[in-house]
Amino acid sequence: MTKIFVSPSDFILGKNILKTGKDYLTKFGTKPFLLGDSFVMEMVGNDFADYLNGEEFDVQKQVFEGEASMAAIEKFTSQTKELAADFIIGIGGGKTIDTVKAVAHNLSIPLVIIPTLASTDAPTSRMSVIYKEDGSLENYLFYGKNPDLVMVDSQVVANAPSRFLAAGFGDALSTWIEARAIKKAEQSTILQANQTLTSLAIAEKCEKIIFSYSRQAIQANEAKVVTPALEYVIEANILMSGLGFESGGTCAVHPIQNAFLVLGRGKNLMHGERVAFGILCQLMMEGVETEEFDRYLELLLELNLPTTLADQGLEDITADELRAVGETATAPWESIHKLPAEVSAESVIDAILAVDRYVKAYKEKH
Repeated sequence: MTKIFVSPSDFILGKNILKTGKDYLTKFGTKPFLLGDSFVMEMVGNDFADYLNGEEFDVQKQVFEGEASMAAIEKFTSQTKELAADFIIGIGGGKTIDTVKAVAHNLSIPLVIIPTLASTDAPTSRMSVIYKEDGSLENYLFYGKNPDLVMVDSQVVANAPSRFLAAGFGDALSTWIEARAIKKAEQSTILQANQTLTSLAIAEKCEKIIFSYSRQAIQANEAKVVTPALEYVIEANILMSGLGFESGGTCAVHPIQNAFLVLGRGKNLMHGERVAFGILCQLMMEGVETEEFDRYLELLLELNLPTTLADQGLEDITADELRAVGETATAPWESIHKLPAEVSAESVIDAILAVDRYVKAYKEKH
């Protein structure tokens, strides 16, 4: 099978880049359409637009509210076309980013992504998660190319609550765990291709960065300052994890964490927080040695990421709910079936309960 590696055309990371980065945008034109939610626009989006307008750009901007839905995509596709924008910029979080990816694809115009958090690896990818208007998952959209530019202001990330950065660590830690399982099983990636050596090297390096610098970075984030450690993990959370998951493959972690959403209850956790528990479940299903399991568990605990059902507000989960999670995680189309281990609804349920019990016992001893 063919090997494929994909990535955004450019990735730029720097302190206060949203106050100095105009030259990185000029190749796309001078009339961008800027989309961001009300909070992000108030915090950084409006100032960024004012900066560009003072540098001979003609920025049209709009507040994004609601879901990354097909209706939203249709609305902003029409609006962007009417404005005759040269390119589109999505600033902020996942729903905005997923929407502008689709708009850029529909209109075949350049796409600039400006994440204001380092909480997921979604900004660099060529896919969107689409939701229904009620917030439930509808489908995934896949595009023919990745963003033209991903630009990250490390000071903006430093100003955000550290919980978001920690959630990004959860997402980033899953990258090598899933990619190495795909490699062991000789399975394909989400690109329906084999892994490249490059994607595997990036995924492995991503994990090493998180283990080496996450503790320092959290403290820098708490102090709202930019340090080398903080920029190392921002790169790992967004770029390295993004390249690693897309070209390295996903396995059991993500189907398990997504499956908990079927319950419609529990704590309102971020993606990376749910992934943290999924990491432990995949490790349990693989049967890794205790020392290896504890290495991940200790870091997740130190980062205050969820490691038990109670951490997710599901200490009272029922047998029927567990069954629903197990069956959802092992739906025929899910990547969990690439895991080089027994995969069934029962094996997922067993892993969930085993992880929950093991972590409780670990906490009692430590």
